[in-house]
Amino acid sequence: MTARLATRLTERLGIVHPILSAPMALAGGGALAAAVSNAGGLGLIGGGYGEGAWIEQQFAAAGNMQVGCGFITWSMARKPELLTQALAHRPAALMLSFGDPRPFAAGIAAAGVPLICQCQTLDHVRQGLEAGAAIVVAQGSEAGGHGASRATLPFVPEAADLIARESPDTLLLAAGGIADGRGLAAALMLGADGVLVGTRFWASREALVHERHHAAAVAATGDETVRSSLPDIVRQLDWPKPFDIRVSNNAFIAKWAGRDAELMGAIETEAPTYREAVTAGDPDKAAVIFGEAAGLISDIPSAAEIVERMAAEAAALLGRAGRYLA
Repeated sequence: MTARLATRLTERLGIVHPILSAPMALAGGGALAAAVSNAGGLGLIGGGYGEGAWIEQQFAAAGNMQVGCGFITWSMARKPELLTQALAHRPAALMLSFGDPRPFAAGIAAAGVPLICQCQTLDHVRQGLEAGAAIVVAQGSEAGGHGASRATLPFVPEAADLIARESPDTLLLAAGGIADGRGLAAALMLGADGVLVGTRFWASREALVHERHHAAAVAATGDETVRSSLPDIVRQLDWPKPFDIRVSNNAFIAKWAGRDAELMGAIETEAPTYREAVTAGDPDKAAVIFGEAAGLISDIPSAAEIVERMAAEAAALLGRAGRYLA
């Protein structure tokens, strides 16, 4: 049996391992969320930009397994009925990212569902606390997908200190660049109660990711990612500042780097070409959304294997920590 790390998170959520899978838009479906939960963590379905039919399909794919759900807050605000739809499934937790969670907090609390707020700055953390978040995620810029500019290593303990002063019962997760037991152990030492993991679960068999994109991540190092606004421009997604997206530094990025205005001007021809590349899983002509943790990934295992490896490695490392004492 995989060693167990008991934290406030495992106690509060009734899970075995302090590991949550990130609600990755399009990639984090019901099968992945269910697999993570079945392995002793908690899986979150990615509600993303808010397609009601897709959300229903993914809750159905999760079956009877207890899973959570997450949304891009600014996008969900345009379709607030999506929150009602998700809460009707009685998720284990509801995560809001990239926008003010406070307008939605009362409805989530009334449903008796723990609110998770993903944060990229200390002001975001304070917003989450004001919203009554049960769990705050301190997300570093190393993460794949959307984020901001703080680095995980200093941001997590700073958030931990703020939470300890202002809302000590609120739990903290670390996110960004965490892909193995070393990252989990480090996060716990930094003051987190657990981790939210994206790229490593994106590179799993259950993730809704094209095999050519998986192959690109396995071949990549952390040096081969970049933060950019280009994928959002070509997809015509009006992301608010300060958020941009970390993706593979591929041919698409190289072609348009520093040419945001030109891409906007060519959108009528470039957007259909880009969509075709996405459908084909072309790793050069469309964004491949993974983070710096790609440099720690050498295979595409099951989600259960990832949870078990991460928990066992972290437990072993923490168990050996005493060797550093003189």
